[in-house]
Order: sequence, then C-alpha cells, then structure tokens
Amino acid sequence: MKFQLKYLQNRGPFPISRGMTKLQQLKGHLRPGQVYRREELAQWSNAIDRHLRQFVDDGTFTKLARGLYLYPKQTVFGKAPAEDHKLVETFLKDRRFLLASPNAYNGLGVGTTQLYDKTVVYNHKRHGRFSLGGRTFDFRQKPSFPRKLTSEFLLVDLVNNLDRLAESKEEVLARVRERIASCDVPRLHRAAREYGNVWTRKFFAEALTADMTPHVR
Repeated sequence: MKFQLKYLQNRGPFPISRGMTKLQQLKGHLRPGQVYRREELAQWSNAIDRHLRQFVDDGTFTKLARGLYLYPKQTVFGKAPAEDHKLVETFLKDRRFLLASPNAYNGLGVGTTQLYDKTVVYNHKRHGRFSLGGRTFDFRQKPSFPRKLTSEFLLVDLVNNLDRLAESKEEVLARVRERIASCDVPRLHRAAREYGNVWTRKFFAEALTADMTPHVR
C-alpha cells in the first residue's frame, strides 16, 4: 500500500475515495513539484492549519515562507527544491514577471565578470527583498518589461543598474558603446525607450546617434 501511495503521489493527483482520511484526501489533490498558497489548499480542507502542521512535521511539505508551501518532487538525490518560476508565480499570484540576474551581463562582452548570488524579479505587483525557500529574491515593480531576456534588454538593464555593479562605470560604459556596433540598432533603440530610466535613455540616444553618424576621414 505504501509503495502504491508513493507511486500515485509521483504521478500527480489521484482519485479521492470515501475511505480516505481528510489528510489523505487533501494529499490526493497535490502535484509533486508544485508550490501552494495556504488559501489555495484551504478549499480542500476544513482544518487547514492543523493539516499544514502535520504535512510540515512529517516532511510532506516544505515551508518556503509564511503561507507558502512546496510539495517536493522525489528524485534519486532526494527532495528537489522548488523551481524558481513556480515559486515566484505562486508568491505573486501572477504569471506576468521576468526573472533576471546580474550574472547574465557577463555574456554581453562588456567587461563584467563578477558573480552575484541574486535573482531579480521584474513584476507589476511587489517591490522589495523577500526570502522564499531560503533564498532571497529582489522584487522590482516595473511598468513594463519583456517576456524573455534579450541581449538588447540586458544592455539597457545593465546601464539602468550601473551603480549596483562592482566594475568601473567608465570602463563598462565604454565597452557598451563598442558593443552597440554589433547590435540590432532598431531593437536596441526600442528597448532603451521602453525599459530604460531617464539617464539610460539619454545615454543610448547619444550613443546610438554617434554610432550612426558617418565617420569623416
């Protein structure tokens, strides 16, 4: 019976029968690897706080933050941690967000080499640092951001966050100007206009104008 129950848990929600206890019925609604909010789980329990304590105590749930729980997926290496995307989506109760990291700047070829233990979440609802599952996420509320990371957005984002980087500002900006020559100029111009702060928009407006000016020998 234990093997059968474990098999069903790894396959996802299983049929609920009258012979099950309330705790077993609640478990029957769960999907391995999914992150849940307390209010979502409460629809399947008439004693949700007691059931949550039991699930945390017996290892069924991993508590990620107040009111936020992971039903971990079992692997050969043990319990898998929550996926960032699922964790953030459940926390925000919104699918409109973009995960980013300053480490992504290192692939742009503009002289950044530092490694940062930080995940930035651009979103429309929350602002501030939040600890979720033992990790710190830097939520930044923005009016607009792309659906996915692009090199043009990352260049704009780098200049937006220049004061947060460890490298020399002057050297990085000089490399960014050089990098513009190999960029899709219309896309970079659009990214700067849509996602740049005031100073960043001014920087790219001047840099792009200079790059498009014919050089006279």
